[in-house]
Amino acid sequence: MPCYNEEDGIIQSLQTLQDKLATLKNSQIIAQESFIICIDDGSEDNSFSLLQDYTSQTPYCTIIKLTKNYGGQKALLAGLQYAKGRCDCCISIDADLQQDIEKFPEFIKKYNEGAQIVLGIRNDRKTDTFFKKASSLGFYRLMQMLGTPAIPNHSEYRLLGSKALEKLAAFQESNIFLRGLIFELGFKIDYVYFDVKPRTIGASKYSLSKMLSLAIDGITSFSTRPLHLISLIGMVVFLMSFLLGIYSLYTTLVLQKSIPGWASIALPLYFLGGVQLLALGVIGEYIGKIYAETKHRPRYLIESITQNDSPLKSSPTHQSNRHLGRENTTKNLKNTSKESNAI
Repeated sequence: MPCYNEEDGIIQSLQTLQDKLATLKNSQIIAQESFIICIDDGSEDNSFSLLQDYTSQTPYCTIIKLTKNYGGQKALLAGLQYAKGRCDCCISIDADLQQDIEKFPEFIKKYNEGAQIVLGIRNDRKTDTFFKKASSLGFYRLMQMLGTPAIPNHSEYRLLGSKALEKLAAFQESNIFLRGLIFELGFKIDYVYFDVKPRTIGASKYSLSKMLSLAIDGITSFSTRPLHLISLIGMVVFLMSFLLGIYSLYTTLVLQKSIPGWASIALPLYFLGGVQLLALGVIGEYIGKIYAETKHRPRYLIESITQNDSPLKSSPTHQSNRHLGRENTTKNLKNTSKESNAI
């Protein structure tokens, strides 16, 4: 569960999750060692302090603190990478818990039936504003048109099995779009449908700029069709210019007339200038991604891991530094059992 500046509601969300996990444990749907992973994505408010205090008093809870704000996708990836090898399956969910946690048993049932990937799909978007509905619809239609794998009304509410987590770790690109990447894993995918609850605490941290950035990452990470589209536009513009040239010659030489006004010159120039700038922007986006990938920088850095995996209420120590793929964590009493589930 990634969080960023969620001090208003993060403790309430964790308590709700703990209560739900306790119910599932008592029903023997999940193992007693099942645990929660919360990733603090460089919060600037009091979120991390609240998380530390909560973890010191709560069993089977782990807090991963990133060194800075890396964005929701990389924060979620950090949690998934940490869960790899520590659980049979894990469920990712947003910190506001607008997604229906009562669907957890259904996710686990689908997993037990053989699905390594189970996607949570919204039944509708009644709780969204008109702008959010329109932008989301446009986003998914554009993604599908450009050949990017994406399921409408699916965000980050999903279950990944241990095999899927292992295969996900093999993908080392810096620019991550998990909603598309999961389709590259090749495992059986199933679906769980749910209703979104209205947000009661705090406000969404997903701004318009972040949504646009996510859309651009998704398109440019999985599709080269924008580059093909540029070539197509170039061919169309060339054909239009060629036909306009023939028309100009015909008008001048045959009809003995000149084409009046500056608009016939200025408008094509503005049009071509806009097309060229658009093409440069798209090409620049791809070049920027290539540049980022060739530097092989860590996708995220972990400042510390605070972990309490004891059923007793004791205070874990927590000072560890970790680069991608390496960790040095002081844990409480014992390692997390692999026969468990992570949220």
